[in-house]
Amino acid sequence: MLRRFRPKPRKLDTNAALHEVVWSLLKQRYSPVQISNRLRLDFPDDDTMRVCPETIYMSLFFQAKGELKKEIAACLRQGRAVRKPCNQRIPRQRCSDPMVMISQRPATVDDRAVPGHWEGDLILGKANKSAIGTLVERSTRYVMLLYLPNGHGAVEVRNALVDAIEQLPTHLRGSLTWDQGSEMAGHKSFTIATDCPVYFCDPASPWQRGSNENTNGLLRQYFPKGTDLSVHTKEDLEFVAMQLNDRPRATLGFAKPAEKMAELLGCANEN
Repeated sequence: MLRRFRPKPRKLDTNAALHEVVWSLLKQRYSPVQISNRLRLDFPDDDTMRVCPETIYMSLFFQAKGELKKEIAACLRQGRAVRKPCNQRIPRQRCSDPMVMISQRPATVDDRAVPGHWEGDLILGKANKSAIGTLVERSTRYVMLLYLPNGHGAVEVRNALVDAIEQLPTHLRGSLTWDQGSEMAGHKSFTIATDCPVYFCDPASPWQRGSNENTNGLLRQYFPKGTDLSVHTKEDLEFVAMQLNDRPRATLGFAKPAEKMAELLGCANEN
């Protein structure tokens, strides 16, 4: 009589400590790849705290079709079990004020070797009536979110940008790259106030702000499209920014943006 085949227990089912850490990081919206690589940094001398991304994914699937449990899907980066086609953006009005284009931006900005250069944008709420400003530092992927409780016109965005950039030391105010939205009509006033020049992307060229576009996608986990963004408080935005900055990035060797920014701020304090 043939014995019934018994599948080999998965590592996450037999290692309680590893399971607890992986589950905790999933709830912080780390991807399986980020979890796998970050474990090597956080537990360099403990081989029991190792798991490959595929093992994490396989532990999450419950049907042959591969659809994820809803409660698990909510913890994954895209927040869903199956892929969803992207909708086209609702076009925004363009800034009509004379602009300095990205083609005139210094070449040193492009390779990300010099810190202090930022990319910015708005993520819009239902019917474009509410918005959150997003800033990403190109070399560290550090995120700052702009609270816009009184609207997202040129004056409101300019004031929020000044408040955010003025928190930074001078060497981290290298430049800001934005698209040609009308919310940046006050860019000259912003530059005068902060000594931070603004460069504008070419029309319909979101890849020219690649770090910011990627971050905006991550932010939609917290601020879904078609929702009212005005319900979120300044404290909500600070919490979300903290979560993203605490998430390891492959482009940083799985270091965290917060760690990289702390290094830059530490250098500034030493000087």
